[in-house]
Amino acid sequence: MFTPLLQVENLEVNYGVIRALKGVSFEVGTGEVVALIGANGAGKTTILHTVTGLLPAKSGSIVYDGHDLLKTPAHKIVSMGMAHVPEGRRIFGALTVYENIILGAYTRRDKKEIEESIELVYTHFPRLKERTKQIAGTLSGGEQQMLAMGRALMSKPKIILMDEPSMGLSPLYVSEIFSIIEEISKSGTTVLLVEQNAKKALSIADRAYVLETGTVVLSGDADDLMHNDSVRRAYLGE
Repeated sequence: MFTPLLQVENLEVNYGVIRALKGVSFEVGTGEVVALIGANGAGKTTILHTVTGLLPAKSGSIVYDGHDLLKTPAHKIVSMGMAHVPEGRRIFGALTVYENIILGAYTRRDKKEIEESIELVYTHFPRLKERTKQIAGTLSGGEQQMLAMGRALMSKPKIILMDEPSMGLSPLYVSEIFSIIEEISKSGTTVLLVEQNAKKALSIADRAYVLETGTVVLSGDADDLMHNDSVRRAYLGE
């Protein structure tokens, strides 16, 4: 039986007089990779910001692992097992790679478990291990994206929300980042992925939702959407 880890129902969010989300509903099951795809301005980032408590909802509900997130302060959501890799990476450029990684464990206390998590991050991202003492701001865009993902994994999340992880990266880095997202999923972490590169997102997702101007217009198995004519024309350039 399908049990959603994250369930969003009839979510409405306003920016002033602008209706950014107009009754969005979707769910993410434990262990799934679920993609939200759509053009710029469709409301994808707004959804992630509302789920993680950075934006208030006008109405609707967000239930995560049995908890009502609309009644949960943003700073408590991370300790409940939800991590967010924001658009634009938002690493601390003046700190070293290691210092950035260790900041991701700020909600944890067990030093042995934290050390184990660092080794896990280095297993997923060997390049970060090579650059552990390097100032983060001097990394390439792809390496900074890896660092943002590694930092998020340090909170030992049940679910990780990723916002445009391929943005601004070379095709080589895009392929590498998506391979790592697959690895993270296979290791047991649920993934909610916001991504403009619809072809890449659908290639690794289990299910997907298509957004247009704050509304879900299509949903289904990722493979079915990959072969849907309207999706292919609008988002896959075919």
